[in-house]
Amino acid sequence: MSEDEDNMEDYPTEIHDYLTAFEKSLGSVDEMLKTMMSVSRSELLQKLDPLEQAKLDLVSVYALNSMFWVYLATQGINPKEHPVKQELERIRTYMNKVKEVTDKKKASKLNKGAASRFVKNALWKPKAENERTSKTPAKGKKQQ
Repeated sequence: MSEDEDNMEDYPTEIHDYLTAFEKSLGSVDEMLKTMMSVSRSELLQKLDPLEQAKLDLVSVYALNSMFWVYLATQGINPKEHPVKQELERIRTYMNKVKEVTDKKKASKLNKGAASRFVKNALWKPKAENERTSKTPAKGKKQQ
């Protein structure tokens, strides 16, 4: 009997596809962590602006807490009743705050001078009395 066949007997065949996908996901996480850990944190932070540093920190702590969530689930502990749930919610709150700051930076800025000129030129201005060129006399004046 081969090792794969031996492992197949340890769990129901219905979940084989789920376990295979989970194993691939773990491999992706492992590769990402190896890449992230290959550069020292101080080197990485020096290359980033403060907003990018905050994003990196939030993603790191969120990933760590998510992995702990999965660990608790594999140990038969309900993570929804564990303090890790509140921690993940707290991190999501900060992620939303960083997203708001990022969105504000991307939002277009109003050029007040240009807007003022645009409105000024778009509005109709009556001509002065001496600039009238129409052949009809102005109200209240007699034509000579």
